[in-house]
Amino acid sequence: MTALRVWRADCPKGDLNLVFPNTEGNIEWHANIVKRWLHPALEAAGVIAETGETDADGERIMEAKYTGLHALRHFYASWCINRPENGGFGLPAKVVQERMGHSSIVVTLDTYGHLFPKGDDASAMNAATASLLG
Repeated sequence: MTALRVWRADCPKGDLNLVFPNTEGNIEWHANIVKRWLHPALEAAGVIAETGETDADGERIMEAKYTGLHALRHFYASWCINRPENGGFGLPAKVVQERMGHSSIVVTLDTYGHLFPKGDDASAMNAATASLLG
């Protein structure tokens, strides 16, 4: 909240008294946010994909891999799921469901199940089998 209060005091002023206005203090349009903020940030971070085209010098043309702000939602979910040793929070599926606002755990697992740790260590299973079956 403190950071937002500081920003609100310093941001461009306009008749609408917005917290995140454009440079003239007016409404910032979605397309401008994507084009001027998201895409350059993705490109700077190396989150890019080939367009299948080349420039005049024969170099492959690259662009931001994701085209919309919804990608940030998926990033956040992935960050919640990834293990702490990989830079994430390592949260259980039920907590991720709550944070994402999914109506059921099925939605969470259908969408992000591939990101959760598998929990099926083959060496532990082999040791258990050997212990049980000799």
